[in-house]
Amino acid sequence: MKIYKNAYKSLSAKIGAACLISIALSSCLKDNNNTYYNPPVALVAVVQASPDEPNLDFFLESTKVNQNPITYNSGVDYFKANAGKRTLNFYATGTTTKAYSDTATFQANYIYSVFLANKATSTELVILRDSISQPSGSNASIRFVNLSPDAPAVDFAVKGASSVITAKKSYKGFSSFVPIAGNASYTFQVLQTGTSNVLASMPAVTLQAGSVYTFWFTGLATPINTTDGLSLNIMNNASY
Repeated sequence: MKIYKNAYKSLSAKIGAACLISIALSSCLKDNNNTYYNPPVALVAVVQASPDEPNLDFFLESTKVNQNPITYNSGVDYFKANAGKRTLNFYATGTTTKAYSDTATFQANYIYSVFLANKATSTELVILRDSISQPSGSNASIRFVNLSPDAPAVDFAVKGASSVITAKKSYKGFSSFVPIAGNASYTFQVLQTGTSNVLASMPAVTLQAGSVYTFWFTGLATPINTTDGLSLNIMNNASY
């Protein structure tokens, strides 16, 4: 996965065909009578979008999920999680210092993206249900999420286009997945709503036909340091 100026993080679920989603959501186990069964599971991805948190480890209850430290604007690819009410724990990497903890309820056979958002003093989860069906024809599909806690409402657009892709998204606002021509290169921009004021951009992004992407806007309009300014990021949810 190509990295674009530290804004493109490799988060992807490579899915060869739509039917493989249901296979990925099945996990055969044996009970004490050696009878195989499929526990109800969901697919969950986790993204660290809180600009001033340290590097983190992510646990479901007491089970560590990540292999490498989760840095700002990176995360964990889709993994299988038993359905029901789960406790999500984030710790400063390699320590027992808990940065944040909350619960989430996952439904069986659904797919989710979980974003750790807001400043460290006001951390919260933004949980989206993902619709990652195969794009039609030669299209890709894209979705936009605003995760900047102090930026104004924004529009998401392609540079030079006559209209925006989605408009007036305040903090925690998001769009549905929409089609866009695949196998093409774009410069995406986040604009202050109703203006030409560019708050963040991502140039020369090639979207592959048959792929599903999420763009998220994060960072602080009033930065605390040099690493937490406004930025636009992208992940590849699925490729067919």
